[in-house]
Amino acid sequence: MGASMQPQEHLQMVSDLADHGLNSQVALDATRWQFNRGNRVFLEQTVPRHVALGLSDLGHDVQVVADLEIFGKGQLILWLENGVLVARSESWAEGTTIVL
Repeated sequence: MGASMQPQEHLQMVSDLADHGLNSQVALDATRWQFNRGNRVFLEQTVPRHVALGLSDLGHDVQVVADLEIFGKGQLILWLENGVLVARSESWAEGTTIVL
């Protein structure tokens, strides 16, 4: 991920990990959203319809997109309290993790 999506994706992953207690792979694979310019919001196709409609009712220009490339590709490494490193890559992206 990059550009304006980078901080948005970081926020989404941290919230999924800390607020919702998701494991790192589930957090990476979670449904994405992206605020664009003005009031435009991009949503993945897996966002529930009522969420898209609710955002539209609030005045957002909601666009549901099939191309996940606009959301970038995320990877993360977590250092757990027991000293173990956990590395992950989004399951739909061409990526893998190697621990040395």
